Amino acid sequence: MRVKITLACQECKQRNYNMTKEKKNHPDRLETKKYCKFCKAHTLHKETK
Repeated sequence: MRVKITLACQECKQRNYNMTKEKKNHPDRLETKKYCKFCKAHTLHKETK
């Protein structure tokens, strides 16, 4: 079953991206580098609650 997640920038703490993930295949929190329009740079984004 796919669940909705939100990714937040680790620099400015803004919640920028909404995604879905397969909880069974990826039980831990997702971390990826994405573009933050507030920081105007590629920064690390982590999954929030």
